[in-house]
Parts: sequence; C-alpha cells; structure tokens
Amino acid sequence: MITEPSLEYRELVSERIRQALKMGQWQDAVALLQHLHPADRTEVFEELSPEEQQALIQHLGVENLAELLEWLDEEEAAEIAQGLDTAQLADVLDEMDPDEAADLLGDLRPEQARQALAEMEEAEEVRPLLGYPDETAGGLMTTAYVALPRSATLEEAIAFLRSIDPDTDIPNYLYVIDENQRLVGVVSLADLLRTTPQTRLEEVMDPKVIYVTADTDQEEAARIMSKYDLSAVPVVDNRQHLVGVITFDDLVEVLEEEATEDIYHLASVSDEDLDPESPLPEQIKGRLPWLYLNTLTALFASWVISNFEHIIAQAAVLALFQSVVAGQGGNTASQNVAMTVRSLALGKISPKNLLRILVKQFLAGLALGLLVGSMVGLGVYFWRGNLYLSLVLGSALVANLALGAVMGVLVPLALKAAGADPALASSILVTAVTDSAGFFIFLSLASRVLDHLK
Repeated sequence: MITEPSLEYRELVSERIRQALKMGQWQDAVALLQHLHPADRTEVFEELSPEEQQALIQHLGVENLAELLEWLDEEEAAEIAQGLDTAQLADVLDEMDPDEAADLLGDLRPEQARQALAEMEEAEEVRPLLGYPDETAGGLMTTAYVALPRSATLEEAIAFLRSIDPDTDIPNYLYVIDENQRLVGVVSLADLLRTTPQTRLEEVMDPKVIYVTADTDQEEAARIMSKYDLSAVPVVDNRQHLVGVITFDDLVEVLEEEATEDIYHLASVSDEDLDPESPLPEQIKGRLPWLYLNTLTALFASWVISNFEHIIAQAAVLALFQSVVAGQGGNTASQNVAMTVRSLALGKISPKNLLRILVKQFLAGLALGLLVGSMVGLGVYFWRGNLYLSLVLGSALVANLALGAVMGVLVPLALKAAGADPALASSILVTAVTDSAGFFIFLSLASRVLDHLK
C-alpha cells in the first residue's frame, strides 16, 4: 500500500536529484525519480530546471522516458519530444500506448512527426488514430484492445489472454466480432471463468453492446461511460467495424478537462490551460476579450441609468439601492446558468421538457424574489422609514429575480443552439440582461411614486 507523498517529501526528493545530477551520479538521480509513482514522478520532474531535466532525460532509458511522457502535460511532453532525435523518439513512441503516442505525434511539428512515424516499429497501431480530431471518441480511443471471432471458444480466449505481453493492460471486456470485423457482442472476464472451456463466445456474449461512433464528441462518450458505469466502451466506424476502445483512465482525463473548461468558461476565461503562473501575454489573450465584452455590457447598463438621471437627481436615495436589484438578479441568473450548463452536459434538457423547466424556474425565481424582496423591503422600511421605497425595492427584486431565473436557462440554450459553448459567455450575457433590466424596473417603478421618495 502507498499514500500520496507530502509536498515536503517531494521537495526533498527534488533536492536529492539535483545534488545527484550536480555530482554526475546519473543512475542515483534516475533511481530517486523512478522510486516514485508516475503521477508524483511528473511533479518532481517539473520542479527541476530545464538543464536538470535535460540531463536526467539523457539517462532515463526509453521505457522510463515513455512512461514519463505519458504522464506529463501535453505541452511539456511535446517540448521534450521535440528535443529528441528521430530514432530515439521513434523508440519512445513504440513504448507508449497507441493513443498516447498518437496524441504526442499530433503535438509535434508535421515533419518531425512524419519522420518519427516512419521509424516506428508499431506505426500501424498508431497511424489510424491520427485521422481523428482530438476531442472525439476516435481521438480518445486506443487500438490496444482484445477482440476475438464469435466462433472462438472460451478456452481459446483464455489462452489468447495469457499470450498477451505482460506489459499490456488486461481489459475488463473481451469484444466479439464477426467475419467482417463488425462488433457483435461483449464478454466480461468474469463470464470466461464461470463457463465451461468449450463454450463458444457467441453463446455467452451480450449482444446488446453499448458503443460510440468514432466521431462522437469526447464529452458525450464520457457521459455514456458514466451513465452505464462502464470501465471501457468500444468505438465503431459508420459500418459498425470495431476500430478502438476508450478506457476508464481516458474517461477521467476527459471529465477533468471538461470540468476545468466549464469552470473557466463560466468565469469568462477562454483558455482552460491558464494558471496563475502562465506567461503574461497568454493571460491577456485569454482574459482581455471577455473583459472588453463585459465593459460594453456595463456601459449599456450605465446608459439605461442615464435615462433616469432626472429621477435620481430628485430622489438620491434611489442610487443607494439600485445595485441591490441588479446584483440579486445576476446572482439568481448565475445559479441557473450553472445548473443549465451542467444539465446540458448530462443530456438532461430536451425539447420535450424545456417548457416545463422554464415554467419551474420562473416559479422558483418568483418565489425567491418574494422571499428576498419581502426581507429587503422590510429591512429598508425600518432603516429609512419610507413605505413606498420599500414597496418599490421589493417589487423590483421580485420581477428581476424571476427574469434572471428564466434568462439563466435561455441564454445557455441559445448559445448551444448557435453552436457555441453554453458556458463561455453565459455569465456575461445574463449579467448584462439582469443589470440593465434591474435598473430599468427599479427606476421605472420609482418614477411612478417619485413624490413619495423625495
């Protein structure tokens, strides 16, 4: 059993590796790194300087370097691979899982990738994967799966599994194909052990195979795997030929990527690879366009307020509370944006239930508005002693929260219908609507009872 090493321990290992490299004790440095789990190994490796990393790479060996590249971030792995000569790179790619090798080749310069592919011994396992876009099931799958003909016996299947290279990951499923290489069934390893050896696969296979097509979006593939609790899902082409398998570890990566993407997009950051230490130009590129858009929407809200300048001039107290109406409407809308984006990702919103969702969220917004509006109105009455101000503020909150609840559903749906990521600009757009509408509703109501607010 192992546990995650502490930060202090990883820092200690990093320092010992630096000392070993400085003294030319290459094998000691490699041993210190290899002693760690691959996930911790990458963190320690990333703490080293570029010069120390390069010195370590030269003594890692092909197998260890291949494993390191599989665990590193794509950009860092590509940067290291670009520094390798063609022969060494080809050897490393041969040691990697086919899907990982294909991803790495896709991040290299075209000429370097072509030369490395030509030098590889197992290029045929990787080449089919290069034709699929990265964010599809085809770009995510691996060709390292087990498929046998339907006429094979369980004894033959077990013998085949035993003959697999020990370094190959043993699958939880054995896929069954017909004479035309079409997927016709699936058999679990448990089924192999429970049935007599001479039984044929077609007699014990489950013909109701859950699969995805090669052009299925990776997020949809991950959703299907999660829904049906699969540790792997087969991928077929448009003729039902089995072309690959997506494994559970790939699912985890997709879910992490999609969750990060949604979080960043909800915060109006277009580049999900940004972190606090990203270079300044990248920070500006990923954030500035949305700040510009947010500025435009804020100026529009200011224009709405400017149309009521004469009202505010006569009742300055309105300026104290107008932001309460706008802010609470925006908060309600943002809550619904988060729920709607999540529901869209899980496939829970369809044309059949859309109207029901809108009605329910309108009623929820109305109820929240009544609760918040009555509380705020009562508090303002005790504070300012003006019943009309309390009624105007409470009524505006009811209206804007109800509007915000509906807009929090409609805006993400509209963006998805337009082919855009519903998370990317939803927060800015709903805030623009609820701010502008909140100011308009509050100041319009105030203008009706202006004489009682002075």
